[in-house]
Amino acid sequence: MNDLKNRVDFDLYLVTDRHQTGSRSLGDVVREALSGGVRAVQLREKDLPVRERFRWAERLRSVTAEFGARLLINDGVDICLAVGADGVHLRKDSLPIDAVRRIIGQDGLIGYSAHRASEALTAQQAGADFVVLGPIYDTPSKRTMGKPLGLSEIRSTAVQVSIPIFAIGGIRSGRIHPVVQNGAHGVAVISALLEAPNPRREAVTLLRELNSTRTTPTVKTAIPNSRGAY
Repeated sequence: MNDLKNRVDFDLYLVTDRHQTGSRSLGDVVREALSGGVRAVQLREKDLPVRERFRWAERLRSVTAEFGARLLINDGVDICLAVGADGVHLRKDSLPIDAVRRIIGQDGLIGYSAHRASEALTAQQAGADFVVLGPIYDTPSKRTMGKPLGLSEIRSTAVQVSIPIFAIGGIRSGRIHPVVQNGAHGVAVISALLEAPNPRREAVTLLRELNSTRTTPTVKTAIPNSRGAY
């Protein structure tokens, strides 16, 4: 298998939720985000019947291919294979990672949603290519998962796993530097792009912050409380 840092060739991961786009089409918003530099999209929409998710996957496969971007399907191995997506994103209640690997092969990407360092380590050992860790900050869409983990969980996870970590939960402009400097490879966002008045411009802003963080020397940070505040 290729080096995972090269396989996971993106650091801004857009997770879809058509309920957060206002009156705009999800496809249009995703296209705008892609035009701003987003190179990885996860089709979530888990409340849709499988055939409707398949139709959305077809649309997003077309537009992501146009921009040379990755498409991963949330908990949808069958849809991934049917539309030729780049991989799948799994949860704790999904098919086991090793079983999915046998189905999609070594070239397919597997992302995994983790809520603590131990889950991320287990995912890595099972063959995941990257983990999405959160929620890091407070955000309405993740409140059912409990209190925010804060930056300390990123640090704890980063010293235990070698696969890329994407921080999720309340990530927006101004919060990129702390999560990356505490060990995240990148960020996964929902509302930051889907609710943005100008998704293209917001994608440019987030990517600029990600790039500038990589050229900034890592500094010792204070340990945040459980809500990610210092």
